[in-house]
Amino acid sequence: PMKLRDAPSACPSLWRCLPCPPAELRLDLVLSSGQSFRWWESSPGAWTGVLEGRVWTLRQDGDRLWYTVYGEEDEHEEEQDGCPAKAAKLDAAETDRILRDYFQLDVGLSALYRAWGAADPLFRKVASDFPGVRVLRQDPVECLFSFICTSNNHISRITAMIERLCQAFGRRLCCFDSRPFHAFPSLSALTGADAEARLRALGFGYRAKFVSGSARAIAEGLGTEGLCQLRTEPYAEARRVLCALPGVGAKVADCVCLLSLDKAEAVPVDTHVWHIARQRYGVALGGKSLTPRTYQEIGDFFRGLWGPRAGWAQAVLFCADLHKGQ
Repeated sequence: PMKLRDAPSACPSLWRCLPCPPAELRLDLVLSSGQSFRWWESSPGAWTGVLEGRVWTLRQDGDRLWYTVYGEEDEHEEEQDGCPAKAAKLDAAETDRILRDYFQLDVGLSALYRAWGAADPLFRKVASDFPGVRVLRQDPVECLFSFICTSNNHISRITAMIERLCQAFGRRLCCFDSRPFHAFPSLSALTGADAEARLRALGFGYRAKFVSGSARAIAEGLGTEGLCQLRTEPYAEARRVLCALPGVGAKVADCVCLLSLDKAEAVPVDTHVWHIARQRYGVALGGKSLTPRTYQEIGDFFRGLWGPRAGWAQAVLFCADLHKGQ
């Protein structure tokens, strides 16, 4: 079986590629900057993670995005070390479509960078070092429950929590280099009577109540279907519905709107973004704390500055800040 560290050329029949220049996508920036917590740099330049219930490895080479998909284990079959033998269940057109959708490759990013840079000299200055930062289009259930876990937390810790969540409640997909991979839990897996206690045992602290509470609220109300339907609702309505869930405030709601519900104008504002607005952009808003009104005004300011995909522009600055801080 092929190991992850093999280069695409070592096994070309198992790898496919999409045309995709670095100005349109930089995997290393997008997959490590806190949009999704399910990708891991499995060898230099190769990213392995779970998408649509399958395990993928992605890498870039020049103007191409290479990928391979690993097959699911059969109940009675010897476990093969991540061998993509059964990946044939998805045809090439379908795997291409999944990746194009996930990375929203139909949105031309370099044109957006030019427009944002023309409107905002500060953006232009920062963005030149951080090309190819685009917004992922994630599964709404995974996105919502991941971001409920982000309150008062940092990326490495969130990543470990989500990993434990998937191991405890998600379907096992496959294993390679002795590392098991699991699908993100279904909504029903998180609604069990003992879910909160199990999450506490996994170190979720006060978030355990929010995860199990939101899972129940969605199961008894919207349903998974209704959550996905928020993609077609106006931004304000989607945000209102999300904010009614346990553990979901304005910022988590905006993250979910932006990263899974097609609301490109959603600008997640935390205290850090608020300070940026005040210090770098001279936005004289609010008093000593980030009130709901100040929150709304800051989002409106950036929407006015960057336009209908303001949330995408903010993702570029967020990524730049994150990497400068490292």
